[in-house]
Amino acid sequence: MPTIAPYDFDEHVELAGFVDDQPVFALVDGTVRFPTAGETVVEAHDGLLSADITADGKSLVTGGEDGKVMRVTRQGAELIAEQERKWIDVVACGPNGAVGFGAGRTVWVATQDAIKQFDHERAVEGIAFAPKGMRIACARYQGVSLHWVAGQSAPVNLHWDGAHTGVTFSPDGRYIVTTMVENALHGWRLDNVKTAEGTHMRMAGYLAKPKSLSWSRKGRYLASSGAPSAVCWPFTGKQGPMGQAPRELGTRSDAMVTQVACHPIEDVVAIGFDDGTILAAKIDDAAEVQLRRSGKGAVSTLAWDQAGDRLVYGSEEGEAGVISVSE
Repeated sequence: MPTIAPYDFDEHVELAGFVDDQPVFALVDGTVRFPTAGETVVEAHDGLLSADITADGKSLVTGGEDGKVMRVTRQGAELIAEQERKWIDVVACGPNGAVGFGAGRTVWVATQDAIKQFDHERAVEGIAFAPKGMRIACARYQGVSLHWVAGQSAPVNLHWDGAHTGVTFSPDGRYIVTTMVENALHGWRLDNVKTAEGTHMRMAGYLAKPKSLSWSRKGRYLASSGAPSAVCWPFTGKQGPMGQAPRELGTRSDAMVTQVACHPIEDVVAIGFDDGTILAAKIDDAAEVQLRRSGKGAVSTLAWDQAGDRLVYGSEEGEAGVISVSE
């Protein structure tokens, strides 16, 4: 049976994850909590807006209302970059220590060598690195801009009408998928972007805005929030999910899915709901188990450890915890 080590931080949990295999929680008050490491509290910002775990799992990168981008470990916070009078409302970590961060219409990429700036005509709502880290995708109104991290090549602009609020690459780098204000996902097949037909992938039918996305192992499925179930789109064919029906997991009649997190080893999805409930469901046969009963607020973040033995969660009301699912 799953066991829970609960925490109550009294602040919205922006991100929960694992750093050096220890659970970590980034809160909107600007603090980063390491509850199992001597209850360490790191003061990172005067107001935290965004956070992401680095690719090597050794630190947490945060962006704040103070214009700072910080690298946080249990030992403290180190300044990566600062943009005065800017709110750093989006960050993303890439391979080889690269960090992308954005404010308004500008995105910066910090590498070991320099910080490079990319400007856009509209505000950027989400950023993501390609699997190899050579490109960065910036979601904005009317589509996505793809920039090369190195060099001076012009960006590739992927157009689709509407407001795109988040973006993700498939693990093999063949697809880009965005979340949209219009209660839908939209995708592009990157090996076919120069043709007028067959490039776009429209995934609609959501009852709410799908804000959380997670790829299953090997990228066979993309799980998403925004419905009374976790909607898992198959990416097993040459055309991605087009012509295939999604799998719907953990269906509830009285709650909406707010967060999804795919298991790192098995085809299992952790599903968080707006009433605080957390389930785990198998993609193949939809078998499910309840990991946590309802709480005080909507689940705002979910993440597995590398072994898939522990799941961390956080809520909008500050409830958080570590769920151990290993036997």
